[in-house]
Amino acid sequence: MSEKYDLIIIGGGPGGLAAADVAAAKKKRVLIIEKEGWGGTCTHRGCIPTKALLTCSKHFADLKKLKRMGINITDASVDYPTIKKHQQQIVKVSALGAQKMLTDARAEIKQGTGEIVSPSEVRFADSSGKNEVFLTQNIMIAWGSVPQVLPAISLSERVLTSDGILNLNSLPSSIIIVGGSVIGVEFATFFAELGAKVTIVEILDRIIPIEDQECADLLKQELTRLGVVIHTSTRLESLKDTGSSVAMVAQKDGKPLEINADYALLCTGRKPLLNTDELDKLGIKYSKSGIAIDKNMMSNIAGIYAVGDVTGGMMLAHRAMQQAKYAAGRMFEDASFTYNENFIPSVVYSHPQIARLGYTQKRAEEEGLAIEVVKSPYSANIIARAELIGQGFVKAIFQEDKLIGATIVGEDAAELIAPLTLAVSTEMTKRQLKNWVLPHPTLSEIFAAISG
Repeated sequence: MSEKYDLIIIGGGPGGLAAADVAAAKKKRVLIIEKEGWGGTCTHRGCIPTKALLTCSKHFADLKKLKRMGINITDASVDYPTIKKHQQQIVKVSALGAQKMLTDARAEIKQGTGEIVSPSEVRFADSSGKNEVFLTQNIMIAWGSVPQVLPAISLSERVLTSDGILNLNSLPSSIIIVGGSVIGVEFATFFAELGAKVTIVEILDRIIPIEDQECADLLKQELTRLGVVIHTSTRLESLKDTGSSVAMVAQKDGKPLEINADYALLCTGRKPLLNTDELDKLGIKYSKSGIAIDKNMMSNIAGIYAVGDVTGGMMLAHRAMQQAKYAAGRMFEDASFTYNENFIPSVVYSHPQIARLGYTQKRAEEEGLAIEVVKSPYSANIIARAELIGQGFVKAIFQEDKLIGATIVGEDAAELIAPLTLAVSTEMTKRQLKNWVLPHPTLSEIFAAISG
């Protein structure tokens, strides 16, 4: 007789891990199946390895500031193989941490593939090909996403996606980055800070087009200062691996643009990983944007849920986690979790970082909202001055005295957005924010000005 579970999760990324943790805490029998590495895309090909690399490049770039503080370092150099070891070690620690969390939660784990046979059956196959069918009351799809590749482009040893570039073991002297959105500017920051010649080619009229215009302008200024060449309003026509380099041909202002480099990195977005044959067989509704879900994260087939990148939208680890917690809560009658897309913060880990949540100024204006925009610059903050942090600002969006959105560009924006996430999600007013006591002297004192 087949074993029976309360929940089977297919995918061991952030969403799957969070759902398993919540369900197991409710004393439910949970099985989670992962095909590759525990922690999913985030741990192995996304958040974790890229942030490990960016930490290294930032420390190297920051050495240039030390001379102004009376500290002279004359022989600093880049040891790329050691940087790669740091990346690999952090990935390993993250993956082990994910597996330990599941073990501590008493969730059952299996390495292999999981195929949904019916709304109550999942077929598991391990690496040896052995098959088992398990029964379950609920199924959660957490398949994740894959890089999106332009139709006319062929991947090779020198034409890589963001997945492939993480396996590069030597620092290129030059690189073309196709796509100036989040992933593109993060890798541009990393390679430029280590001394590579970086060129960004973006089809739209500016980099990071979904972010605040002023933030995009500041980031462009800083990337240019690093030596990054940015071509916007530029259409890629061809990209070829010559064997010893890559050759790009594009169109800009009606004229051909030709660039050669050691490598090319395609940062043209990610798309949901959809096992369409499986979805079609089950009758699950989906589009190229992802699996269609209702407010409870359930597909059109009762008992089958989907969370994270496979549902499209903002492809963020913490979004997947909150979706999964909420879905698991709804399955097992736990109303303590809520989900609101407006309260999901988004971060660009460039240098400077950009972080936002809720309404941006542009979105509020497009929706015709009567808003007040309050800005507070880093330049007025004494810690920003003392630590040579550089330029930046926080921009707060108020409607009828309530904080409905915020954007931060500058050092530690990823950390600073956290308290504003709480403020926006609880609809704090200016009056409440005036009583926010901030330690002095700290960078967080930039928030003092936003309450008026």
